[in-house]
Amino acid sequence: MSAQIRLVEITDANRDAVVAVRVHPAQERFVASVEKFFVHARENPEAKPWFRAVYDGDVPVGFVMLSWDNVPGPGLLGPYFLWRLLVGSGHQGRGYGRAILNEVVALLKAAGATELLTSCVPGEGSPEPFYRGFGFVPTGEVDDDGEIILRLDLGSRP
Repeated sequence: MSAQIRLVEITDANRDAVVAVRVHPAQERFVASVEKFFVHARENPEAKPWFRAVYDGDVPVGFVMLSWDNVPGPGLLGPYFLWRLLVGSGHQGRGYGRAILNEVVALLKAAGATELLTSCVPGEGSPEPFYRGFGFVPTGEVDDDGEIILRLDLGSRP
């Protein structure tokens, strides 16, 4: 089964439902809460944060946040950087992560982007295998927080 999702702007009407989406407790060391994502977005306007709730029908199942067409600099990768990707614990293993990335890739390609960068903490339970399975490859760089940097060539995606 292929997950059917839609990316939805976050408003006062859906904010509480989106904030309630949580990863499995064992994943919390890899992915912060949606509430913390909002704080990071407010504190880093130079990263040009772009974020959406991920819905399946009327149910929020995840959250995605990118730096959208920023100017790379110290501590700021890009111009397109997958900053956060979260699928709620009760919705994992159903193809939502892949569906979210497919939707993001389509939007980025339409905007003329040629690559998407992301980072992740290595180790047991890390999302690194998921990203690699999607086509991201390590750049050989490690950020200041010890996260490995991964790159997806958008030209190689259908």
